[in-house]
Amino acid sequence: MAQTSPVHTQETCEHTNITSVPFSNIIPMDSVLAVDEEIPTIDFLMLFSDDPIQQSKALDNLSNACNEYGFFYLVNHGVPDSVIEGALEGIADFFEVTKEEERKECVKNNPTDRIMWGLNSHAGENREYLKVVAHPQFHCPAKPASLSEALEEYIKRFQDVKIGLARAISKILGFEELYIEKFFNLKSGFDVSAMNVYPPNFQSKGSIGVPSHTDPGFFVSLVQDVNGGLRVLSHKGKWINVFIPRNAFLIQIGDHLEILTNGKYKSHIHQVVVDNNKVRRISLATLHGPSLDTLVIPATKFVDHFHPLGYRGMTYKESLEANGHHEIEVQSCLEQLRL
Repeated sequence: MAQTSPVHTQETCEHTNITSVPFSNIIPMDSVLAVDEEIPTIDFLMLFSDDPIQQSKALDNLSNACNEYGFFYLVNHGVPDSVIEGALEGIADFFEVTKEEERKECVKNNPTDRIMWGLNSHAGENREYLKVVAHPQFHCPAKPASLSEALEEYIKRFQDVKIGLARAISKILGFEELYIEKFFNLKSGFDVSAMNVYPPNFQSKGSIGVPSHTDPGFFVSLVQDVNGGLRVLSHKGKWINVFIPRNAFLIQIGDHLEILTNGKYKSHIHQVVVDNNKVRRISLATLHGPSLDTLVIPATKFVDHFHPLGYRGMTYKESLEANGHHEIEVQSCLEQLRL
């Protein structure tokens, strides 16, 4: 596992002074250096500890991570190592065992498709990917069987983590424990898993694997087989390298939690670079969203004279279909939703 440098203390970002960084103001990644700054680690088990002191400390750590970073590593989450590794191996089988002609059968043809394959190799993006709707109904290519079986088990095991984080975040926001779970209707939440394979640098046609973007939804969970390449833009405008501890998750706040909190929590810009890739890298990112019919608007407790309404309301389905996109593409339209 790659090591990070000692902690660099960040100033507290209050609700009144956190600002978003417009995409147009982002300096291209290949012209700046990212730093190995430590990212907070949250112990999932301690969020529900029977010891009130331990639980309170864990919730304080989560609150700090959400306020000052917007992303964190999650450990002791209860998903077995074998399940995570099995999912990554199944993804590798899909990209290596099947022929490209077979994978092309998953190319999106209409807005109702629940499986989507693509291959981009140009200056702005270098990756092959497979996207599937994983919840509330699980979809996956039939071949290879190792992928569908392993990925379905992974998604099933992660549901408890998703609900647990919803309850913990509800608490630190001052809501009753089930607030986010009910508001987003997570039991019918629209979750999409994006499986990516990034090439070694000598096979790419540019330095960018995935360009700068934020992701819609409640939050994004991510695991990968090889560290390196993923970078997140911090509150202070600094690119931070991501080195996920083995079988931990990287959790990133999504656009719709930003909307719900009226900007108190931020969905962070991130990107993938491939110019230092020595070997092929596989990642599994799942975007955990509200149900498609959920109308997402800022909660009234975050709107007042000093914090005016910052976002317009829109159903999750409408936001995913904005700009001519289809649901499975899970593209952000956060800029259009800001007032």
